[in-house]
Amino acid sequence: MKTIIILCFMLAAHLAMAQESPFKQLRYDENYSYLARDTSTNWYNKVKFSPLSTDKSIYFSFGGEVRYQYFYFKNQDWGEAPEDNDGFILSRYLGHVDFHAGRHFRTFVQLQSSLADGQAETPSPVDQNPLDLHQAFIEYSTPLNDKAHITLRVGRQELSYGSQRLVAVREAPNNRQSFDAAKIVYANKNTRLDFFYAHYVPAKSNIFDDGFSDATQFWGVYGVFNEVPLIKNIDLYYLGIHKKVAIYNDGKGAETRHSIGARVWANTPTWQYDLEGLYQFGDLEQSNISAWTMSANVSYTFFRSKLKPQIGLKTEAISGDKNTADNRLNTFNPLFPKGAYFGLAALIGPYNLMDIHPYVQLNLTKKLLIAVDYDMFWRMNRNDGLYAVNGKLIYPSMVGSSKHIGKQLGGALEYSPNIHLSFKQEITWFSARDYLKTAGPGKDILMTGSTITLKF
Repeated sequence: MKTIIILCFMLAAHLAMAQESPFKQLRYDENYSYLARDTSTNWYNKVKFSPLSTDKSIYFSFGGEVRYQYFYFKNQDWGEAPEDNDGFILSRYLGHVDFHAGRHFRTFVQLQSSLADGQAETPSPVDQNPLDLHQAFIEYSTPLNDKAHITLRVGRQELSYGSQRLVAVREAPNNRQSFDAAKIVYANKNTRLDFFYAHYVPAKSNIFDDGFSDATQFWGVYGVFNEVPLIKNIDLYYLGIHKKVAIYNDGKGAETRHSIGARVWANTPTWQYDLEGLYQFGDLEQSNISAWTMSANVSYTFFRSKLKPQIGLKTEAISGDKNTADNRLNTFNPLFPKGAYFGLAALIGPYNLMDIHPYVQLNLTKKLLIAVDYDMFWRMNRNDGLYAVNGKLIYPSMVGSSKHIGKQLGGALEYSPNIHLSFKQEITWFSARDYLKTAGPGKDILMTGSTITLKF
Protein backbone atom coordinates (compact mmCIF):
# COMPACT_ATOMS: atom_id res chain seq x y z
CA MET A 1 0.00 0.00 0.00
CA LYS A 2 2.92 2.36 0.67
CA THR A 3 3.97 1.97 -2.96
CA ILE A 4 0.49 2.92 -4.17
CA ILE A 5 0.43 6.00 -1.93
CA ILE A 6 3.84 7.12 -3.22
CA LEU A 7 2.63 6.67 -6.80
CA CYS A 8 -0.45 8.77 -5.97
CA PHE A 9 1.80 11.57 -4.69
CA MET A 10 3.93 11.44 -7.83
CA LEU A 11 0.89 11.47 -10.11
CA ALA A 12 -0.69 14.34 -8.18
CA ALA A 13 2.50 16.39 -8.45
CA HIS A 14 2.57 15.82 -12.20
CA LEU A 15 -1.13 16.57 -12.63
CA ALA A 16 -0.70 19.84 -10.76
CA MET A 17 1.20 21.11 -13.82
CA ALA A 18 -1.60 20.04 -16.15
CA GLN A 19 -4.71 22.02 -16.91
CA GLU A 20 -7.01 21.99 -13.94
CA SER A 21 -10.16 19.87 -14.26
CA PRO A 22 -13.62 20.96 -13.10
CA PHE A 23 -14.26 17.96 -10.84
CA LYS A 24 -17.82 17.51 -9.60
CA GLN A 25 -19.29 15.23 -6.96
CA LEU A 26 -21.35 13.55 -9.67
CA ARG A 27 -18.54 12.73 -12.06
CA TYR A 28 -20.93 12.32 -14.99
CA ASP A 29 -21.76 16.04 -14.72
CA GLU A 30 -18.23 16.96 -15.82
CA ASN A 31 -17.86 18.32 -19.36
CA TYR A 32 -14.50 18.30 -21.12
CA SER A 33 -15.70 19.25 -24.60
CA TYR A 34 -13.88 22.58 -24.20
CA LEU A 35 -10.63 20.65 -24.69
CA ALA A 36 -11.56 20.26 -28.35
CA ARG A 37 -9.87 23.64 -28.76
CA ASP A 38 -6.75 22.52 -26.92
CA THR A 39 -3.65 22.37 -29.16
CA SER A 40 -1.13 21.32 -26.52
CA THR A 41 0.48 17.90 -26.29
CA ASN A 42 -0.42 17.53 -22.61
CA TRP A 43 -1.10 13.83 -22.00
CA TYR A 44 -3.60 14.50 -19.22
CA ASN A 45 -5.78 16.68 -21.43
CA LYS A 46 -5.74 13.92 -24.02
CA VAL A 47 -6.96 11.45 -21.39
CA LYS A 48 -9.80 13.79 -20.47
CA PHE A 49 -10.67 14.38 -24.14
CA SER A 50 -9.82 11.73 -26.73
CA PRO A 51 -11.56 12.52 -30.04
CA LEU A 52 -12.48 9.76 -32.50
CA SER A 53 -13.86 11.92 -35.32
CA THR A 54 -12.34 14.75 -37.34
CA ASP A 55 -14.89 17.26 -36.06
CA LYS A 56 -14.20 16.03 -32.49
CA SER A 57 -17.90 15.52 -31.75
CA ILE A 58 -17.26 11.84 -30.94
CA TYR A 59 -14.87 11.37 -28.03
CA PHE A 60 -13.93 9.47 -24.91
CA SER A 61 -13.15 10.95 -21.51
CA PHE A 62 -11.50 8.95 -18.72
CA GLY A 63 -11.27 9.69 -15.01
CA GLY A 64 -11.13 8.22 -11.55
CA GLU A 65 -10.37 8.52 -7.87
CA VAL A 66 -8.17 6.82 -5.28
CA ARG A 67 -8.95 7.31 -1.60
CA TYR A 68 -7.28 5.93 1.54
CA GLN A 69 -8.63 6.36 5.06
CA TYR A 70 -7.27 5.32 8.44
CA PHE A 71 -9.61 5.18 11.44
CA TYR A 72 -9.02 4.62 15.12
CA PHE A 73 -11.91 4.29 17.58
CA LYS A 74 -11.71 4.11 21.35
CA ASN A 75 -14.92 2.64 22.78
CA GLN A 76 -16.53 2.19 19.36
CA ASP A 77 -20.34 1.95 19.56
CA TRP A 78 -20.11 3.38 23.10
CA GLY A 79 -18.30 0.24 24.28
CA GLU A 80 -20.48 -2.37 22.53
CA ALA A 81 -17.92 -3.21 19.80
CA PRO A 82 -14.74 -5.25 20.42
CA GLU A 83 -11.80 -3.03 21.38
CA ASP A 84 -9.33 -2.44 18.55
CA ASN A 85 -5.99 -0.93 19.54
CA ASP A 86 -4.60 -0.70 16.00
CA GLY A 87 -7.39 0.88 13.98
CA PHE A 88 -8.30 -0.06 10.42
CA ILE A 89 -7.82 1.11 6.84
CA LEU A 90 -10.45 1.69 4.17
CA SER A 91 -9.50 2.15 0.51
CA ARG A 92 -11.68 3.05 -2.44
CA TYR A 93 -10.95 3.04 -6.17
CA LEU A 94 -13.25 4.55 -8.78
CA GLY A 95 -12.65 4.55 -12.53
CA HIS A 96 -14.94 5.71 -15.33
CA VAL A 97 -15.18 6.18 -19.06
CA ASP A 98 -17.54 8.73 -20.62
CA PHE A 99 -18.30 8.22 -24.33
CA HIS A 100 -20.00 10.98 -26.34
CA ALA A 101 -21.39 10.22 -29.80
CA GLY A 102 -22.21 13.67 -31.11
CA ARG A 103 -24.22 16.29 -29.25
CA HIS A 104 -27.11 14.04 -28.27
CA PHE A 105 -25.91 10.58 -27.20
CA ARG A 106 -23.56 9.45 -24.47
CA THR A 107 -22.70 6.37 -22.39
CA PHE A 108 -21.15 6.54 -18.95
CA VAL A 109 -19.63 3.49 -17.19
CA GLN A 110 -17.96 3.48 -13.76
CA LEU A 111 -16.41 0.68 -11.73
CA GLN A 112 -15.93 0.80 -7.96
CA SER A 113 -13.69 -1.19 -5.63
CA SER A 114 -13.98 -0.73 -1.86
CA LEU A 115 -11.67 -2.61 0.51
CA ALA A 116 -11.40 -2.85 4.28
CA ASP A 117 -8.36 -4.02 6.21
CA GLY A 118 -7.92 -4.51 9.95
CA GLN A 119 -11.47 -4.20 11.28
CA ALA A 120 -12.11 -6.17 14.45
CA GLU A 121 -15.42 -7.45 13.11
CA THR A 122 -16.37 -8.70 9.65
CA PRO A 123 -16.76 -5.57 7.53
CA SER A 124 -20.13 -4.74 6.02
CA PRO A 125 -20.55 -4.61 2.21
CA VAL A 126 -20.56 -0.81 2.50
CA ASP A 127 -16.90 -1.07 3.58
CA GLN A 128 -15.85 -4.24 1.72
CA ASN A 129 -17.08 -4.57 -1.87
CA PRO A 130 -14.05 -5.75 -3.93
CA LEU A 131 -15.27 -4.85 -7.44
CA ASP A 132 -18.62 -3.97 -8.93
CA LEU A 133 -20.36 -2.09 -11.69
CA HIS A 134 -21.26 1.14 -9.93
CA GLN A 135 -22.74 3.11 -12.83
CA ALA A 136 -23.67 2.25 -16.42
CA PHE A 137 -26.23 4.33 -18.27
CA ILE A 138 -27.11 5.64 -21.69
CA GLU A 139 -28.33 9.18 -22.22
CA TYR A 140 -30.09 11.18 -24.90
CA SER A 141 -30.16 14.98 -24.67
CA THR A 142 -31.66 17.52 -27.04
CA PRO A 143 -32.42 21.24 -26.94
CA LEU A 144 -36.07 22.31 -26.94
CA ASN A 145 -35.15 25.85 -27.89
CA ASP A 146 -32.20 28.21 -27.42
CA LYS A 147 -32.85 28.39 -23.64
CA ALA A 148 -33.97 24.91 -22.58
CA HIS A 149 -33.07 21.27 -23.09
CA ILE A 150 -34.36 17.87 -22.05
CA THR A 151 -32.39 14.75 -21.11
CA LEU A 152 -33.40 11.10 -20.84
CA ARG A 153 -31.05 8.87 -18.82
CA VAL A 154 -31.59 5.12 -18.35
CA GLY A 155 -29.44 2.67 -16.41
CA ARG A 156 -27.44 2.42 -13.20
CA GLN A 157 -26.62 5.88 -11.88
CA GLU A 158 -25.97 7.99 -8.81
CA LEU A 159 -28.70 10.35 -7.56
CA SER A 160 -28.12 13.47 -5.50
CA TYR A 161 -30.55 16.24 -4.56
CA GLY A 162 -30.47 19.39 -2.48
CA SER A 163 -28.21 19.35 0.58
CA GLN A 164 -28.14 15.52 0.40
CA ARG A 165 -30.21 15.18 3.58
CA LEU A 166 -32.55 12.79 1.74
CA VAL A 167 -30.84 11.64 -1.46
CA ALA A 168 -27.04 11.48 -1.56
CA VAL A 169 -24.14 9.71 -3.24
CA ARG A 170 -23.02 8.53 0.24
CA GLU A 171 -19.56 10.00 -0.24
CA ALA A 172 -18.13 9.54 3.27
CA PRO A 173 -18.61 5.74 3.60
CA ASN A 174 -16.27 3.51 1.65
CA ASN A 175 -18.83 2.42 -0.96
CA ARG A 176 -20.91 5.05 -2.77
CA GLN A 177 -24.54 4.13 -3.50
CA SER A 178 -26.36 3.97 -6.83
CA PHE A 179 -29.75 3.20 -8.36
CA ASP A 180 -31.06 1.34 -11.40
CA ALA A 181 -33.16 4.19 -12.71
CA ALA A 182 -34.90 6.00 -15.55
CA LYS A 183 -34.79 9.78 -15.31
CA ILE A 184 -36.06 12.70 -17.38
CA VAL A 185 -34.49 16.13 -16.78
CA TYR A 186 -35.87 19.42 -18.05
CA ALA A 187 -33.59 22.43 -17.59
CA ASN A 188 -33.46 26.07 -18.59
CA LYS A 189 -31.56 29.05 -17.22
CA ASN A 190 -33.28 29.21 -13.81
CA THR A 191 -35.25 25.97 -13.57
CA ARG A 192 -34.48 22.26 -13.38
CA LEU A 193 -37.10 19.52 -13.05
CA ASP A 194 -36.16 15.86 -12.48
CA PHE A 195 -38.69 13.04 -12.90
CA PHE A 196 -37.37 9.59 -11.95
CA TYR A 197 -38.24 6.02 -11.07
CA ALA A 198 -35.55 3.82 -9.52
CA HIS A 199 -34.62 0.63 -7.71
CA TYR A 200 -31.98 0.97 -5.00
CA VAL A 201 -28.82 -1.12 -5.57
CA PRO A 202 -27.76 -2.74 -2.25
CA ALA A 203 -24.03 -3.34 -1.82
CA LYS A 204 -22.95 -6.99 -1.65
CA SER A 205 -19.63 -8.41 -0.55
CA ASN A 206 -18.47 -10.32 -3.65
CA ILE A 207 -17.23 -9.37 -7.12
CA PHE A 208 -19.82 -8.11 -9.65
CA ASP A 209 -22.75 -9.26 -7.53
CA ASP A 210 -24.51 -5.91 -6.99
CA GLY A 211 -27.35 -6.97 -9.26
CA PHE A 212 -30.81 -5.61 -9.83
CA SER A 213 -32.99 -5.67 -6.70
CA ASP A 214 -36.70 -5.04 -6.26
CA ALA A 215 -36.48 -4.79 -2.45
CA THR A 216 -36.59 -0.97 -2.49
CA GLN A 217 -38.37 1.14 -5.11
CA PHE A 218 -37.88 4.90 -5.25
CA TRP A 219 -39.59 7.54 -7.38
CA GLY A 220 -40.20 11.25 -7.38
CA VAL A 221 -40.14 14.75 -8.84
CA TYR A 222 -37.52 17.28 -7.77
CA GLY A 223 -37.61 20.92 -8.87
CA VAL A 224 -34.94 23.60 -8.40
CA PHE A 225 -35.88 27.24 -9.04
CA ASN A 226 -33.15 29.90 -9.03
CA GLU A 227 -33.20 33.68 -8.97
CA VAL A 228 -36.50 33.75 -7.07
CA PRO A 229 -37.28 37.24 -5.70
CA LEU A 230 -36.57 37.68 -1.96
CA ILE A 231 -35.71 34.04 -1.20
CA LYS A 232 -33.01 33.55 -3.92
CA ASN A 233 -33.47 29.80 -4.52
CA ILE A 234 -36.12 27.22 -3.68
CA ASP A 235 -36.38 23.44 -4.13
CA LEU A 236 -39.82 21.82 -4.22
CA TYR A 237 -40.16 18.04 -4.31
CA TYR A 238 -42.18 14.89 -3.91
CA LEU A 239 -40.38 11.61 -3.14
CA GLY A 240 -41.93 8.16 -2.82
CA ILE A 241 -40.44 4.92 -1.53
CA HIS A 242 -41.60 1.33 -1.15
CA LYS A 243 -39.60 -1.19 0.88
CA LYS A 244 -40.53 -4.83 1.16
CA VAL A 245 -39.19 -4.91 4.71
CA ALA A 246 -38.61 -1.86 6.93
CA ILE A 247 -37.75 -2.07 10.64
CA TYR A 248 -38.47 0.56 13.28
CA ASN A 249 -38.81 0.58 17.03
CA ASP A 250 -42.60 0.54 16.49
CA GLY A 251 -42.57 -2.54 14.24
CA LYS A 252 -41.58 -3.91 10.87
CA GLY A 253 -43.13 -4.85 7.56
CA ALA A 254 -43.76 -3.54 4.07
CA GLU A 255 -43.49 0.25 3.94
CA THR A 256 -44.88 2.74 1.42
CA ARG A 257 -43.99 6.32 2.28
CA HIS A 258 -44.50 9.67 0.55
CA SER A 259 -42.48 12.81 1.27
CA ILE A 260 -43.47 16.35 0.30
CA GLY A 261 -41.01 19.13 1.08
CA ALA A 262 -39.42 22.47 0.33
CA ARG A 263 -35.94 23.90 0.72
CA VAL A 264 -34.97 27.60 0.62
CA TRP A 265 -31.28 28.35 0.22
CA ALA A 266 -28.69 30.91 -0.79
CA ASN A 267 -24.91 31.22 -0.83
CA THR A 268 -23.66 34.80 -0.91
CA PRO A 269 -20.16 36.03 0.00
CA THR A 270 -21.43 36.98 3.47
CA TRP A 271 -24.64 35.13 4.36
CA GLN A 272 -25.35 31.47 3.65
CA TYR A 273 -28.61 29.78 4.61
CA ASP A 274 -30.31 26.45 4.00
CA LEU A 275 -33.81 25.96 5.44
CA GLU A 276 -35.78 22.78 4.79
CA GLY A 277 -39.00 21.18 5.95
CA LEU A 278 -41.01 18.16 4.85
CA TYR A 279 -43.92 15.96 5.81
CA GLN A 280 -44.23 12.19 5.30
CA PHE A 281 -47.32 9.99 5.07
CA GLY A 282 -48.12 6.45 3.98
CA ASP A 283 -48.30 3.10 5.78
CA LEU A 284 -46.19 0.41 7.43
CA GLU A 285 -48.26 -2.79 7.38
CA GLN A 286 -51.32 -1.82 9.45
CA SER A 287 -49.88 1.44 10.79
CA ASN A 288 -50.44 4.84 9.23
CA ILE A 289 -47.35 7.01 8.79
CA SER A 290 -47.28 10.63 9.93
CA ALA A 291 -43.74 12.01 10.25
CA TRP A 292 -41.87 15.25 9.65
CA THR A 293 -38.59 17.11 9.91
CA MET A 294 -37.36 20.70 9.91
CA SER A 295 -33.77 21.84 9.59
CA ALA A 296 -31.80 25.10 9.41
CA ASN A 297 -28.18 25.85 8.56
CA VAL A 298 -27.31 29.55 8.75
CA SER A 299 -23.79 30.98 8.59
CA TYR A 300 -21.97 34.27 8.13
CA THR A 301 -18.57 34.65 6.46
CA PHE A 302 -16.27 37.58 7.12
CA PHE A 303 -14.97 37.31 3.56
CA ARG A 304 -12.99 40.57 3.71
CA SER A 305 -10.99 39.39 6.73
CA LYS A 306 -7.64 37.70 6.28
CA LEU A 307 -8.70 34.23 7.44
CA LYS A 308 -12.24 34.54 6.06
CA PRO A 309 -13.76 33.17 9.28
CA GLN A 310 -17.18 31.59 9.01
CA ILE A 311 -19.48 31.12 12.00
CA GLY A 312 -22.66 29.12 11.73
CA LEU A 313 -25.44 27.25 13.44
CA LYS A 314 -27.20 24.09 12.34
CA THR A 315 -30.27 22.68 14.03
CA GLU A 316 -32.69 19.87 13.24
CA ALA A 317 -35.94 18.54 14.62
CA ILE A 318 -36.75 15.02 13.39
CA SER A 319 -39.92 13.25 14.49
CA GLY A 320 -39.97 10.04 16.48
CA ASP A 321 -42.75 7.63 17.34
CA LYS A 322 -45.10 8.79 20.09
CA ASN A 323 -46.90 5.57 21.03
CA THR A 324 -46.13 2.00 19.99
CA ALA A 325 -49.74 0.92 20.53
CA ASP A 326 -51.64 3.50 18.46
CA ASN A 327 -51.24 1.98 14.96
CA ARG A 328 -49.49 5.17 13.87
CA LEU A 329 -45.81 5.43 12.96
CA ASN A 330 -44.25 8.85 13.59
CA THR A 331 -40.61 7.87 12.99
CA PHE A 332 -39.09 9.93 10.18
CA ASN A 333 -37.38 8.07 7.33
CA PRO A 334 -34.40 10.01 5.84
CA LEU A 335 -34.51 7.78 2.72
CA PHE A 336 -30.93 7.71 1.29
CA PRO A 337 -28.94 10.31 3.27
CA LYS A 338 -25.26 11.14 3.20
CA GLY A 339 -23.28 8.70 5.34
CA ALA A 340 -21.44 11.19 7.57
CA TYR A 341 -24.62 12.94 8.62
CA PHE A 342 -23.18 14.34 11.85
CA GLY A 343 -19.47 14.10 11.09
CA LEU A 344 -17.09 11.45 9.80
CA ALA A 345 -17.57 9.27 12.90
CA ALA A 346 -21.19 8.72 11.74
CA LEU A 347 -22.41 7.62 15.15
CA ILE A 348 -26.07 8.66 14.94
CA GLY A 349 -28.64 8.67 12.14
CA PRO A 350 -31.33 11.30 11.45
CA TYR A 351 -34.26 9.55 13.14
CA ASN A 352 -36.14 10.64 16.29
CA LEU A 353 -33.70 13.42 16.99
CA MET A 354 -33.16 17.00 18.05
CA ASP A 355 -29.75 18.59 17.67
CA ILE A 356 -28.09 21.99 18.01
CA HIS A 357 -24.84 22.34 16.14
CA PRO A 358 -22.71 25.54 16.22
CA TYR A 359 -19.53 25.59 14.14
CA VAL A 360 -16.66 27.81 13.03
CA GLN A 361 -14.31 27.61 10.04
CA LEU A 362 -11.05 29.42 9.22
CA ASN A 363 -9.07 29.55 5.98
CA LEU A 364 -5.51 29.58 7.32
CA THR A 365 -4.24 29.83 3.73
CA LYS A 366 -5.83 29.38 0.31
CA LYS A 367 -5.04 25.67 0.59
CA LEU A 368 -5.39 25.01 4.33
CA LEU A 369 -8.70 25.03 6.20
CA ILE A 370 -9.57 24.31 9.83
CA ALA A 371 -13.07 23.69 11.20
CA VAL A 372 -14.43 23.06 14.69
CA ASP A 373 -18.01 22.08 15.58
CA TYR A 374 -19.96 21.16 18.71
CA ASP A 375 -23.15 19.08 18.51
CA MET A 376 -25.74 18.34 21.20
CA PHE A 377 -28.21 15.49 20.69
CA TRP A 378 -31.56 14.55 22.24
CA ARG A 379 -34.22 12.04 21.27
CA MET A 380 -37.30 13.81 19.98
CA ASN A 381 -39.54 11.29 21.74
CA ARG A 382 -38.63 8.93 24.58
CA ASN A 383 -41.05 6.31 23.21
CA ASP A 384 -38.81 5.78 20.20
CA GLY A 385 -35.24 4.49 20.01
CA LEU A 386 -31.85 5.55 18.68
CA TYR A 387 -30.94 4.72 15.08
CA ALA A 388 -27.73 4.44 13.05
CA VAL A 389 -27.19 6.34 9.78
CA ASN A 390 -28.23 3.24 7.81
CA GLY A 391 -31.52 3.03 9.72
CA LYS A 392 -30.55 0.14 11.99
CA LEU A 393 -32.08 0.39 15.46
CA ILE A 394 -29.14 0.79 17.87
CA TYR A 395 -31.13 0.94 21.11
CA PRO A 396 -34.91 0.59 21.57
CA SER A 397 -37.20 3.00 23.35
CA MET A 398 -37.03 3.15 27.12
CA VAL A 399 -40.14 4.69 28.61
CA GLY A 400 -39.26 7.10 31.40
CA SER A 401 -35.60 7.32 30.46
CA SER A 402 -33.81 10.54 29.61
CA LYS A 403 -33.99 12.05 26.13
CA HIS A 404 -30.41 13.34 26.38
CA ILE A 405 -28.16 11.26 24.09
CA GLY A 406 -24.86 13.10 24.29
CA LYS A 407 -22.53 15.84 23.09
CA GLN A 408 -20.03 15.71 20.26
CA LEU A 409 -16.97 17.88 19.71
CA GLY A 410 -15.26 17.64 16.33
CA GLY A 411 -12.33 19.19 14.55
CA ALA A 412 -11.00 18.92 11.00
CA LEU A 413 -7.87 20.13 9.23
CA GLU A 414 -7.95 19.98 5.42
CA TYR A 415 -5.06 20.69 3.06
CA SER A 416 -5.51 20.75 -0.73
CA PRO A 417 -2.18 21.46 -2.48
CA ASN A 418 -3.93 21.32 -5.86
CA ILE A 419 -7.28 20.38 -7.35
CA HIS A 420 -6.28 16.71 -7.67
CA LEU A 421 -4.98 15.95 -4.18
CA SER A 422 -6.40 16.54 -0.71
CA PHE A 423 -5.52 15.55 2.85
CA LYS A 424 -7.93 15.65 5.76
CA GLN A 425 -7.38 14.94 9.44
CA GLU A 426 -10.42 14.70 11.69
CA ILE A 427 -10.99 14.02 15.35
CA THR A 428 -14.27 13.47 17.19
CA TRP A 429 -15.00 13.14 20.87
CA PHE A 430 -18.48 12.01 21.90
CA SER A 431 -19.56 12.39 25.52
CA ALA A 432 -22.32 9.88 26.29
CA ARG A 433 -25.18 11.11 28.44
CA ASP A 434 -28.03 9.57 30.45
CA TYR A 435 -29.91 7.71 27.68
CA LEU A 436 -26.79 5.92 26.40
CA LYS A 437 -25.66 5.09 29.93
CA THR A 438 -29.05 3.51 30.62
CA ALA A 439 -29.43 1.70 27.29
CA GLY A 440 -25.89 0.25 27.09
CA PRO A 441 -22.31 0.65 28.35
CA GLY A 442 -22.50 4.36 27.64
CA LYS A 443 -18.75 4.92 27.30
CA ASP A 444 -17.35 8.08 25.71
CA ILE A 445 -16.04 7.65 22.14
CA LEU A 446 -12.84 9.01 20.66
CA MET A 447 -12.38 8.77 16.88
CA THR A 448 -9.52 9.94 14.68
CA GLY A 449 -9.68 9.70 10.91
CA SER A 450 -7.09 10.46 8.23
CA THR A 451 -8.06 10.73 4.56
CA ILE A 452 -5.96 11.03 1.37
CA THR A 453 -7.84 11.54 -1.88
CA LEU A 454 -6.53 11.73 -5.44
CA LYS A 455 -8.88 12.66 -8.31
CA PHE A 456 -8.08 12.65 -11.99
